[in-house]
Amino acid sequence: MNSNTFLYLSRQDVETVGLPMSDIIDALESMFREKGEGRVEMPPKPGIHTRKDAFIHAMPAYIPKLEAAGMKWVSGYPDNQRKKLPYISGLLILNDPETGIPIAMMDATWITAQRTGAATAIAATYLARPDSSRVGIIACGVQGRSNLEALSCTFGIKKVKAFDIDPAVATTFADDMADLVNAEIEVVNAPRAAVVDMDIVVTSGPILKKPTPLIDADWLAEGAFASPVDFDSYWKGDALHQADKLATDDLSQMAYYRRAGYFKDTPQPFADLGEIVSGRKPGREADEERTICINLGIALEDMATAVIIYKKAREMGIGRELPL
Repeated sequence: MNSNTFLYLSRQDVETVGLPMSDIIDALESMFREKGEGRVEMPPKPGIHTRKDAFIHAMPAYIPKLEAAGMKWVSGYPDNQRKKLPYISGLLILNDPETGIPIAMMDATWITAQRTGAATAIAATYLARPDSSRVGIIACGVQGRSNLEALSCTFGIKKVKAFDIDPAVATTFADDMADLVNAEIEVVNAPRAAVVDMDIVVTSGPILKKPTPLIDADWLAEGAFASPVDFDSYWKGDALHQADKLATDDLSQMAYYRRAGYFKDTPQPFADLGEIVSGRKPGREADEERTICINLGIALEDMATAVIIYKKAREMGIGRELPL
C-alpha cells in the first residue's frame, strides 16, 4: 500500500466486485457478534437536515476484528424520486486502522442497499419462525429488492405479496424478482394485503419524521416477524405495541432518534441485534410470538461490507489509484 495514494471505487466498480449477498450476511453476522461482545466502536450518527424529511448523516465506525475503520457520508432525499434521482446516495472512506491514513473511497449507494437487506435477514434468522415462507413487501424500490433478495438467502420463500403506491413499480418488481428469489410474487392493491397472513413483512418507504402510518393493530399475524426499514413511517403505535419482542440494531442510536423527535409511539426495544446474535438476549422463544426489529442502519454494517469490497477490488485490479 502506498501511503501517498488511495483507491477510488465508483458505483460501477463496487458492483463489478460482485460481492454476493450471502457473503454480506455472513460479514454482518460476525460484526453483530463482535458488537454484542462490546468489541466495536460506533457513536450515534450526527446529521444535518436541509429539506423536509431529508438528511445527510456522518457515520463512523471501527471493527477491530475485521480491521475496518472509516466513515460513510450518506444522504436520503425522498423528493429525489420525483426528479429521477436516487433517494439514497453517499460516499464511504476507509482508513488504515494502524496509521489513520485513508486507503479507499467508494460509492456507498450499492453498499447501503445490500447491507440493509442483509441486516433484515440476520434479524429474521433470530426473530422469525424458521419455517417462514410467505413474505410481504411494502414499497418495491431499492430496499424492497435488497431485503427480499437477502431473505431468500436464509428462508425458503414460496409466496410474496408486493405493494407500492405506484402499481407499475410493483409490477416491475414482481417481474424482476420472481426468478431471483424463485418464488411466486403477487402484486396487491392495498398495504393490508401485504401484511395479513404473511410470515415476514418488510416496509421500506421513505423515512418520515411526521408520518401518517397505515399498518394497524392485528394486521401482523401472531407468529409473524416484521422489519420496518422505514422506521415507524408505515406502522401505527398500536401495531408496534402488539409485538411480544421489539428489537433494533443499536439501542443508543434509537435513543438518539427519539430525542430528535422520531418514534413517538414506539415501545422501547428489549435488545439490539448484537445482544441477540451474541446470545446475551433471547431471540424468538415461541412460535406464536409477534416479533419486530427496527433496523436503523448503522455504520458498522457499512464498514463490515466495505472492507471486503476493498480487499476484493485490490485482488481483482478494480478501481483507480488517486493521490492524497
